[in-house]
Amino acid sequence: MRKARVTVIGSLNVDMVTVTSTIPEQGETVQGDRFATLCGGKGANQAIACARLGAEVRFIGCVGDDTFGRMMLDNLQQEQIHTEGVDIISEVASGTASIIVNDGDNRIIVVPGANGLLTPDHIRRHAETIRSSDVILMQLEIPLPAVREALSIAAESHVPVILNPAPAMPLTDEMLAHVSILTPNEHELAALFGGDDSEQAFEWKTAIRSMPGRIVLTRGADGAYWSDTACHLHHQPGYEVNVIDTTGAGDTFNGALAVLLAEGNSMDDAVHGAVAASALAVTQFGAQSGMPTRSRLEQQLKED
Repeated sequence: MRKARVTVIGSLNVDMVTVTSTIPEQGETVQGDRFATLCGGKGANQAIACARLGAEVRFIGCVGDDTFGRMMLDNLQQEQIHTEGVDIISEVASGTASIIVNDGDNRIIVVPGANGLLTPDHIRRHAETIRSSDVILMQLEIPLPAVREALSIAAESHVPVILNPAPAMPLTDEMLAHVSILTPNEHELAALFGGDDSEQAFEWKTAIRSMPGRIVLTRGADGAYWSDTACHLHHQPGYEVNVIDTTGAGDTFNGALAVLLAEGNSMDDAVHGAVAASALAVTQFGAQSGMPTRSRLEQQLKED
């Protein structure tokens, strides 16, 4: 069986991760426990998740002509990801993310850098890559015009698109019409529908059913929810694991979902596998280090 062909269009960041037992107050200095410089970005994370699970992965994005940019390209290539679609932009810094990990959870500040220079023209230059894919996987850490152009090319060629709408923001009806599957968390789902996830008035179950078969909602330790085309709500429970670092859990979920659906698995099986993969990912430090191989995921699924 040939490998699933997944094209990931998105961000590449260097993650500067600080682990601390104490979050500083305004103006306060505290001593951290651990620091690391790691390759990340939602796009790169999702691409590596796909590659580890056995897909043939192509990446479209931008990095700066700097040490971080070269580091991130080398990292993708070591994972056997095709990087012909990555532009190296002169006189612009590569994207960065400052991450504070506390008690297994994280807070993140992203500076887009070269990611903000991904243009519709860049997307058009790689239109054939999009057309020859089994599935396109995107996020929103790149400019919306580039996302819109990729959606249009994929729609013309009947290539399914999985869009992870992160960071949270509203999207036009035209863009949503070209998305095959949306994978928000609860906060992102509320933003898509113009609501507030902190308000009791926002009913996420109703929102899922409003786009039957097209929304897979991730809820952390609670697993994932989705509706079928008959508007029946499904739930895949999460796994009880020793959580070390949640950074990259959602990206692992998206990568696994893309690969498993591209291989022709049912939504039930694909979501089950994606939840299992994300659970494995949080048991190690760093966004990419815990992403499972296909053999490790299959072992976990056999143990269920």
